[in-house]
Amino acid sequence: MVTYPLVAHYGTSKALKAARLYLGYSLAGGLAMLVGIVWLTALVGPVEFEPGGAEEVIALASSDPGSATAILVLLLAGLGVKAAIFPLHGWLPRAMVAPAPVSALLHAVAVVKAGVFGIARVLEDVFGPVVADELGVLTPLLVLTCITIVYGSVRALVQDDLKKRLAYSTVSQVSYVTLGLALATTAGITGGIVHLVHQGLMKITLFFCAGLFAETLGVTRVSQLPGIARRMPLTAAAFTIGAFGMIGLPPLAGFVSKWWLGLGALDSEHPWVLGVLLTSALLNAIYFLPVVYSMWFSAPTDAVLEGECREGASTAHQGVREASGLLLYPALVTATLAVLAGVLAAAPLAPLAVAEAIAERVGSR
Repeated sequence: MVTYPLVAHYGTSKALKAARLYLGYSLAGGLAMLVGIVWLTALVGPVEFEPGGAEEVIALASSDPGSATAILVLLLAGLGVKAAIFPLHGWLPRAMVAPAPVSALLHAVAVVKAGVFGIARVLEDVFGPVVADELGVLTPLLVLTCITIVYGSVRALVQDDLKKRLAYSTVSQVSYVTLGLALATTAGITGGIVHLVHQGLMKITLFFCAGLFAETLGVTRVSQLPGIARRMPLTAAAFTIGAFGMIGLPPLAGFVSKWWLGLGALDSEHPWVLGVLLTSALLNAIYFLPVVYSMWFSAPTDAVLEGECREGASTAHQGVREASGLLLYPALVTATLAVLAGVLAAAPLAPLAVAEAIAERVGSR
């Protein structure tokens, strides 16, 4: 809720309406979590996070499965608001009225990641994947995340506003984390947890680039992007890396996440999930590849040609209108990290190695 002023930053009626909607969703989700936490504490006392599930919660699930199931559903529903799981996702696309750095914060760093991180802690360290499966919660959660993944990708296809296209992409992509957790296999959990980091690197790159396009040339729509690489080649290159990573092309970070999620699906009782992953990758390609192609190989639109370089932007090369270094360098750094996270995935301290260690520690069903 502390991010409410950021969503309402511009103070327009549209911004204020989006901020109120965001606040309403947040309060409802927080209330559901509060009820679940109070109920759980009343039944078993204070609960500490333990890999594979807290002993007292496991005992509760055995003695009173009805209450345990209800509590787990309340916790997941509350966290599902932040994680933008369908049908609790409505606040996220509307919050795109916020400035680009705020959008990056909402999508890649704090808000939605807090939701999926909370789901990870509840499923892995409070109830445990085995107990969550025995309570019959994981399969409905898996189906819901699969619906969210496809739904977000389909909605992204028809968005001309660049930030809204990226917003619906987030609705889809963040659910990969919950999908991996719901598969409850070691490979699936690994893929879900590593996607927490990988998706953040790729999505923050895309939102940084969207902000640079808007602030430097005033370009905010997908239909205005053709030819923009001729004026902002470095920004376009960073955007291309982020888009290719979201599709899951090797050797980028997104490929590593999706590979492990695919392995997790094949190891689970739900191999059909692999079809959902492939469908999502195809949809990602449909709404990203034409954009990337037009950026590099199409004639510039009037918006690109007439866009004025804002104060502080570089004019060192004729026709090039990159933003100033302080704005451009963060996008280049996160794009580089998205490449390194994929190329160096086997390195001892890479996100994948950490995710594997966590998945092995919590166990699987």
